[in-house]
Amino acid sequence: MTTGDFFASLPRKLVGAGALITDDSGRFLVVEPTYKDTWEIPGGLVEAGESPLTAVRRELQEELGLTLPVTTLLVIDWTPPPADQPTRPDGLMLVFDGGTLSPDQCEQITLPADELRSHRWCTDAEAAPFLIPRLARRMTAAQKARAAGATLYLEDGAQ
Repeated sequence: MTTGDFFASLPRKLVGAGALITDDSGRFLVVEPTYKDTWEIPGGLVEAGESPLTAVRRELQEELGLTLPVTTLLVIDWTPPPADQPTRPDGLMLVFDGGTLSPDQCEQITLPADELRSHRWCTDAEAAPFLIPRLARRMTAAQKARAAGATLYLEDGAQ
């Protein structure tokens, strides 16, 4: 077996990188994609050869039109394949701290119309009807991690 064959035979995982971004009231930002029915946090998949930190910074620029000083990793969440999609790979979803935006920065958010319909600022309770349960749990954990100055490891959104 060649080295190339060996690496080609290794398991694949999806890696996503998103951000906890809050407003000055402590609510966090969620976005409504055009391509699915459930809401998300700003971010997306990490491309081949791209670091998760670079990916989240790129996605925030593409999705919100903002360049934010993202540095701190808040959550690592292992996600199994959905029961209705057993051939989909499992993944690692990372949530970074995107900081707290000023009112002026909030007004500067510019969404790409072909990718995002809208955005809103939510508390955990307000976001729950819009987010899949695993993401809702992940965002609650991200806020706890930010408050504690820690990084939390989750599996399927739970500790």
